[in-house]
Amino acid sequence: MARKTLRDMSGIANTIARSSSSSPEKAPKTSAPALGALQGSLTSIREIDPNLIDDWGPKDRLDEFTTVNSEDDGEGFETLKNSIREGGQQVPILVRRSKSAEGRFESIYGRRRLRACRELGIKVRANVQDVDDATALLAKGLENAARRNLSFYEKARFAEAIQAAGHDSTTVRQVLNLSASGHSHLTKVTQNIPTKVGDLIGAAPKSGRPRWTDLADLFLEGKLTEKIALELLTAFNAALTSDERLEALVKEARKRGAKAPVSPREITPMEGVVIKSGRGSLSLSVKKSGGNAEFANWLEGNLAEIIKKSFAEFTNVTSEDDN
Repeated sequence: MARKTLRDMSGIANTIARSSSSSPEKAPKTSAPALGALQGSLTSIREIDPNLIDDWGPKDRLDEFTTVNSEDDGEGFETLKNSIREGGQQVPILVRRSKSAEGRFESIYGRRRLRACRELGIKVRANVQDVDDATALLAKGLENAARRNLSFYEKARFAEAIQAAGHDSTTVRQVLNLSASGHSHLTKVTQNIPTKVGDLIGAAPKSGRPRWTDLADLFLEGKLTEKIALELLTAFNAALTSDERLEALVKEARKRGAKAPVSPREITPMEGVVIKSGRGSLSLSVKKSGGNAEFANWLEGNLAEIIKKSFAEFTNVTSEDDN
């Protein structure tokens, strides 16, 4: 897939990228940049039966964190729903015509507004635009970002999603207003913290780069594994917030450490002789048959003395190194 920069995106994506946040259901002023694309094509705004609108595309990482894992989502949704019930839906959602079903639509952004209208049993005001998958994904993420102060981890996952859709790092930095080093910090987190671990932790809205970097370092240094991290997170009190889960995981991992499995080493210095080295022991085996028979018998009579001499040499060397 050819990579695109933000300048190559449609007017929708550019408009959202340049817009600032406003209250979810407060009607913006007509001069607001966010309404530029909408005012330019008012005929594209329609009232649609919510049951004709399907969820679109791959699982949106940003959407997962701004809705599913947000601790105050339930209360926030009810506030939005009441606002629409009392004053109507002020801000349209964005949809496109379905590519697979005539007369149906695919939602690009505005999931919570769509859900509210469904539950209220009313039609949803929607801006119908013909956009490709790449532009739709970017527009969805940009609109969500404009409506919420993203946490550090949300930004990291959003940046990852944009690049996975085929956009370059320049686009990521423009969309999230990042420096090159800022983007590097986000990448370090997503590259080293397994996705399943991040999913169980959540957005951690109060936790910044230092704590997430601490967790990434634990994985990078081999002090924490995905398996152990998932076990710890599952065992934590379910009432913990995402910030508390992150904090607890870092502290627990530092306290106990993760014992990475060590594969036994096996050395054969000569035929019939095997030295095995594992986590807790070192063993030597010598065959007492064939060409090794005489050597095995000699070693059996002298091994104790050889080990004593070797230990004495080791002790002397260690003492010299300490001085």
